[in-house]
Amino acid sequence: MAFLTSVRNLRSKLPSMLARTCLVHSHSTSFGFKEVPEEEKSKMVGNVFSSVASNYDLMNDLMSGGMHRLWKDRFVSELTPFPGMKHLDVAGGTGDVAFRILEKINSISRRALTNDPAEVLNDETQIYICDINPNMLNVGKKRAVERGLGESRSLKWVEGDAEALTFEDNSMDGYTIAFGIRNVTHIEKALAEAYRVLKRGGRFLCLEFSRVDIPILKELYDLYSFSVIPAVGELVAGDRESYQYLVESIRRFPPQDKFAAMIADAGFQKVQYENLVAGAVAIHSGLKI
Repeated sequence: MAFLTSVRNLRSKLPSMLARTCLVHSHSTSFGFKEVPEEEKSKMVGNVFSSVASNYDLMNDLMSGGMHRLWKDRFVSELTPFPGMKHLDVAGGTGDVAFRILEKINSISRRALTNDPAEVLNDETQIYICDINPNMLNVGKKRAVERGLGESRSLKWVEGDAEALTFEDNSMDGYTIAFGIRNVTHIEKALAEAYRVLKRGGRFLCLEFSRVDIPILKELYDLYSFSVIPAVGELVAGDRESYQYLVESIRRFPPQDKFAAMIADAGFQKVQYENLVAGAVAIHSGLKI
């Protein structure tokens, strides 16, 4: 009974918590459930990820119950990477997605070499890992060394902003962003940049926490998110506030259909999404045609 009461109390508070963030001024934006000046959000998000960088894998385990590994495997399988491709992974500082893409490409190359050496592409695969936070990139570089990829010419580490990429127009075969787009100040600008740098025929893929569509699961998910994750973050990492922001930022992110419409508005076609775990996570995709 106490458990059900906690769920109902939390559910009754959520609408008012969200409502406080709806009246956003033209030069303000959301930072979790708070309203902050646009020019300050990037710095505040940067502070969060600088704080959690050394425990990023732990953070993802806490946020997903350890399932983020399976979700990322599924995510990369949707990309269908190929040897010689030029790919951009944004907000991918720790290399989780990039390592999976490179592993898949290397597997394809090994099979091609075995079956028909003439089919192996001479062009070098280039995977750019772009992140606005140098601490996250340092974690990724360290992990690359641990995986024996420290000298890989295919991995390119770049400090950069998703809203103002330094890459040329029509230069990338693919673009991925996993658990990062909800942290940008202007989602529409990040989407416009993704469209700009992709070649014709290039694919946009986004993996992000989203909206659970089954009522009873939503109640349980809310209880876990707001009561358990920040408390465990404080216990394990000594940082309750960062984990509180992360769960609040999930609730502020647009629902699946609205985000799909934003992707289409950026110019992408054949936009679709796939819900995982009843919508707790979704994979959105679109093509630049």
